Amino acid sequence: MTLQGKTIAILIAPRGTEEPEFTKPREALLAAGATVTVIGLEAGEAETVNNDLDPAGRYLVDKAIDDVSASDFDGLVIPGGSVGADKLRGSEAVVKFVRDFFQQAKPVGVICHGPWTLVEADVVKGRKLTSFPTVKTDIRNAGGEWVDEEVVVDKGLVTSRNPKDLPAFCAKIVEEFAEGRHPDQARSA
Repeated sequence: MTLQGKTIAILIAPRGTEEPEFTKPREALLAAGATVTVIGLEAGEAETVNNDLDPAGRYLVDKAIDDVSASDFDGLVIPGGSVGADKLRGSEAVVKFVRDFFQQAKPVGVICHGPWTLVEADVVKGRKLTSFPTVKTDIRNAGGEWVDEEVVVDKGLVTSRNPKDLPAFCAKIVEEFAEGRHPDQARSA
């Protein structure tokens, strides 16, 4: 399956995004031929973590959130990490960016604590998804159906629970991004 000609955005917090949940999807998308743009709260570098606290890698932020639009991309990946996901959902610009992907019926892949941004964007109502277990009450309170499965696909939204699910998550985001727009996604946003 090829993503040649597709441009995918991947979000990263200034510090706190879970290392493998950022690097593995990025690697899978690049290997499938996509152009991947790293989007952060600000330009410069961002530092990932392992197990929410231990410093991991440093990555260049290609564009700041204030300089992009969902219309510039064919899909979006939101990694987890409780600290990073919390920082991302606290940004009004990130929340609007995420919501716009749903309104434009574009595929979105979200893992671990990343669904917090979906809750903030008010796009989980009536959807089936998974996440790290501590996020399930937030998803249910926002009207979503939380399930404990390795990977869940609902109208172009791909979700997984944690780094152990990354092989299935990465395969499924490549598949969904290759399919392109999902008209049902816009109807439920």
